[in-house]
Amino acid sequence: MEGRAPTMSDRGEAPRYLENWQDEVDSAAEYRAMAAGEPNPRLAKVYANLAEMEDAHIAFWEGRLRTAGASVPPRRPSWRSRVLAAIARRLGPELVLATIAAKEEVDQNVYLDQPETASTRMSAQERWHAMVLKQLVATQPAGLEGSFLGRLEGRHRSVGGNALRAAVLGANDGLCSNLGLVMGVAGAAIDSHGILVTGLAGLLAGACSMALGEWVSVTSSRELAQREIRIEAGELAEDPEGEGEELKLIYEAKGLSPGEAETMVRHLLADRASAVDALAREELGIDPKQLGGSAWEAAITSFALFAIGAVVPILPFLVATGGIAVASSVVISALGLLGIGTAITLFTGAPVWRSGGRQLLLGLATAGVTFGVGKLIGMTLTG
Repeated sequence: MEGRAPTMSDRGEAPRYLENWQDEVDSAAEYRAMAAGEPNPRLAKVYANLAEMEDAHIAFWEGRLRTAGASVPPRRPSWRSRVLAAIARRLGPELVLATIAAKEEVDQNVYLDQPETASTRMSAQERWHAMVLKQLVATQPAGLEGSFLGRLEGRHRSVGGNALRAAVLGANDGLCSNLGLVMGVAGAAIDSHGILVTGLAGLLAGACSMALGEWVSVTSSRELAQREIRIEAGELAEDPEGEGEELKLIYEAKGLSPGEAETMVRHLLADRASAVDALAREELGIDPKQLGGSAWEAAITSFALFAIGAVVPILPFLVATGGIAVASSVVISALGLLGIGTAITLFTGAPVWRSGGRQLLLGLATAGVTFGVGKLIGMTLTG
């Protein structure tokens, strides 16, 4: 096939071939970095095997590009892939696992409508990649625990859940809220010292509020889960046969035969602790060993992430005063917003200009509104 002259149709398909090729180059680089950063040899081998499969896909699309008469560029991952690979290699693959799994989930059927892959196993392999990563996300630790990450997953579930994403969004909360506060008091014509004090107070108040909220949330969640487990344990003591029947139905619904489900339940009921554990997991959806994570870890992490973002708008007021400090605050906050928008593209795959620009416009719009409100209030009080 590669020896024949490329047709007009071949040349028209070259951009699609190149896009497929780049996606495979990115995936191979990410999996290879995950293998390098994974301390568990068995998991590292899984990631290495995935990279080898992607290498075969790369070679396939390189062949198609040559058939179309197109040049094959060097195998260079995209900037997004290089960042994810660097994080996986240096900080551990669990930080990027959910992000890469979400991408594989979206792209698992990308080859179904492409005739070039019809006679290959590439579509099946892509679906298998998505299934493997989905299982790893469900079974591997995902970095931060507790309601802080859980709450962010609830607000931003579409971009995948991991600690890195939680860090980005936590810093964004601090930056946007304190920028609005600083610009509000600046609009009211308060002097630079007053703005600095207000900004520091906003940082501490916001970070403490976030930390307290996470501590209360994680603690309450754990207490609620423990209560439900105690109730389930009481029901087991009062009616072991009834609880066993519930477990049997659950296991049958998962695909076990009645005989297999009966055998499993009988073994579980022979050990009360195992039976309670199984009931908590299967009936309540609670893992008794991980009841929401550490409340103090969630609180400290939430405090730190909020403070990192909140300190940005007040930095200029530490070294400057007046309009220069206000303008500098807007500039470095704008850079911070652009940086956060760029970081978010690691999870969404959206163009940098779109994500960064949107983050910048929304943040500056917030600052503009609060500055205007502060100015009105200042004029009213001095008028």
